Amino acid sequence: MSGVVPRQLEPGTDARGVVVRVISPRDSITELTALLHRAYARQVELGLRPLAARQDDATTQRRVSSGECFVAELRPGGAGVGSMPGLGRLVGVIILNEREPDAGPAWFTRAGVCSFSQFAVDPGEQRLGVGRRLLEKVEQRAAQQGNAELALSMAEPDHQLRDYYVKRGFRIVGTWQWLYTNYVSLIMSKRLAAGEGAG
Repeated sequence: MSGVVPRQLEPGTDARGVVVRVISPRDSITELTALLHRAYARQVELGLRPLAARQDDATTQRRVSSGECFVAELRPGGAGVGSMPGLGRLVGVIILNEREPDAGPAWFTRAGVCSFSQFAVDPGEQRLGVGRRLLEKVEQRAAQQGNAELALSMAEPDHQLRDYYVKRGFRIVGTWQWLYTNYVSLIMSKRLAAGEGAG
């Protein structure tokens, strides 16, 4: 026996030190806004104008406060049990049930349907499972709330993103034109497994 005690990770923290948790007042809204701008830069390169790519700190604050917001935080050295939120670097974000100030698609208001928005993963952390963990978190929360469907709105011209969602079980159920974008959005939805959030 080597006598080396394995480092204990906080519940929900992966081996790289990424934890998915509810946003905290300790989290930097400025850091989160910058993350969103980086994550949505690829859509800007496609000629699209998503709100998340150009919103200011006040808009970020309004949006994360309007629903149930989860962040992915990369903690230095995979900081262990008892670590305080805000000590690491934010690498992802997602909002469940954001209350939009503008009218939205009818699908979002159907009984048993909830939606997520402002989903972003820092480009340097993509393809490492951060997005999957954020999606799993909102799927679990949506099911716990008794919903049968989890929906989203995404830029129709972004075929790469559409394929990402299709691979994760989402299907196209309609389209919508938000007042603040220069493209038509696809409305996609996924059936949640019964009892997915139980336990």
